[in-house]
Amino acid sequence: MTSTGIALHAPAPGWNLDADVVVVGSGVAGLTAALRCEAAGLRTVVVTKARLDDGSTRWAQGGIAAALGEGDTPEQHLDDTLVAGAGLCDENAVRTLVTEGPDAVRRLIATGAHFDETEDGALDLTREGGHHRRRIAHAGGDASGAEISRALVEAVRARGLPTVENALVLDLLTDAEGRTAGVSLHVMGEGQHDGVGAVLAPAVVLATGGMGQVFSATTNPHVSTGDGVALALRAGAEVSDLEFVQFHPTVLFLGADAEGQQPLVSEAVRGEGAHLVDADGVRFMVGQHELAELAPRDIVAKGITRRMQEHGTEHMYLDARHFGREMWEKRFPTILAACRAHGMDPVTEPIPIAPAAHYASGGVRTDLHGRTTVPGLYACGEVACTGVHGANRLASNSLLEGLVYAERIAEDITKEHARHHLHARVPVPVPHPATPAHPLLPAEARFAIQRVMTEGAGVLRSADSLAEAAARLGRIHADAAGALAEHGKTAVPGVDTWEATNLLCVARVLVAAARRREETRGCHWREDHADRDDPNWRRHIVVRLNPDRTLATHTTPTADFPATVENPQEQ
Repeated sequence: MTSTGIALHAPAPGWNLDADVVVVGSGVAGLTAALRCEAAGLRTVVVTKARLDDGSTRWAQGGIAAALGEGDTPEQHLDDTLVAGAGLCDENAVRTLVTEGPDAVRRLIATGAHFDETEDGALDLTREGGHHRRRIAHAGGDASGAEISRALVEAVRARGLPTVENALVLDLLTDAEGRTAGVSLHVMGEGQHDGVGAVLAPAVVLATGGMGQVFSATTNPHVSTGDGVALALRAGAEVSDLEFVQFHPTVLFLGADAEGQQPLVSEAVRGEGAHLVDADGVRFMVGQHELAELAPRDIVAKGITRRMQEHGTEHMYLDARHFGREMWEKRFPTILAACRAHGMDPVTEPIPIAPAAHYASGGVRTDLHGRTTVPGLYACGEVACTGVHGANRLASNSLLEGLVYAERIAEDITKEHARHHLHARVPVPVPHPATPAHPLLPAEARFAIQRVMTEGAGVLRSADSLAEAAARLGRIHADAAGALAEHGKTAVPGVDTWEATNLLCVARVLVAAARRREETRGCHWREDHADRDDPNWRRHIVVRLNPDRTLATHTTPTADFPATVENPQEQ
């Protein structure tokens, strides 16, 4: 796979750092990969878009799923994951996750993460949607991600890993043979490094998180603009399953006009016995699925949306008044505080909720070692598509996936360095062309893209809505490309214009895949194709970017991913 030759319009790097590996992102996946690489003796640099603890990991409330409880087994965890994935999980990837998961969690605890315990000192495991066992380890009641982030950040700082914060990664650098040579990046604000620079390294790990900001309402932080997926596409990498965006069923409803990051009401609230009800107090999920409110997220989101349509309302309710004040304050203090900050008290009233964009099951396609289709480029966490999640992520599998596959990436990079003596090689990147091949969008395009995606490619999709979304995105793209071609003009390079350009890139791919998949499966719901179609669509849609900025799309022959590298080692 070769680079497309497309790069964001940006000044030439004015400074550079040398490393053996650069990790882009500082969530559970990125910091775990960095710590393991550093422990193996590799010169490791961490680059992150905001501060070290500002990614999606710290917002994770529910916890991390693993077969750690008495009577639970990896095989049972496997079965629940495969059911949630609606026939599209790569079973080898899932088996790797659930088998290596328990020990990976134990190593996370050894790193310093403190999970809630029972009175006798055992892990206090809870249950979430789609799980038939209590296997979710949580911390601080509903602050699991914050505790995991704290532990990993402290470990990174204690080891003295070089970090570059407030840095937006721009593009992958490659050498004359097409291998990874590092990344270009822009550091925002003042510091030791400022402006556009580069980290030169023969291995790059993308752990940039999700792309929830492509929609108007999301649980994702402001920094989740699909930068890693867009970078990978420009580098020539394949992405897969981008049509499968999980909409979390229970997000605090702040009004129809609310935009940006919205407060999440964790699935664990339903795991502890909260009920979904309509304005009349009717539990509408009962009878729709054997697990009722604890059904997989796609089923619950659809159930809420259907009930909203039937009643002509913009939200439903989550009723947990029966918990009582003491349980709310002990088990869900973060959610309680968020509700009260917005004038609602779940102790005395039902919580208004509605689905919002939450998690991308698709991303940059990888194998079981995190390798992408570009030599030297790895991906893990939400930016990656390992095949674990299939058409719908099982609750609390995301932190585990980041943990397990980050460790596997570090192991593979270490072996590659030993095999090819890469310590002695300083990559020499091929310069990007001076003339921009990729027009930058004006900053305000971000909001236009979000409106298009929410209206045409949200929870409910159809051929008509997706065609309209594709046309509107196409016009945004054509306007920018036309201005560049006719007048040599593009928006001024900067964080806002780079982010808007990345959002358009991932939005176009998501809509293209959603149009192609003419069925309803997992969290992809086509009103005009209401049934799951295994004979034709139990396979993955893979997309890459052509040098002329068009999209090349194909489907895999089965639900398993083909290899990402020639003559791969053990898959």
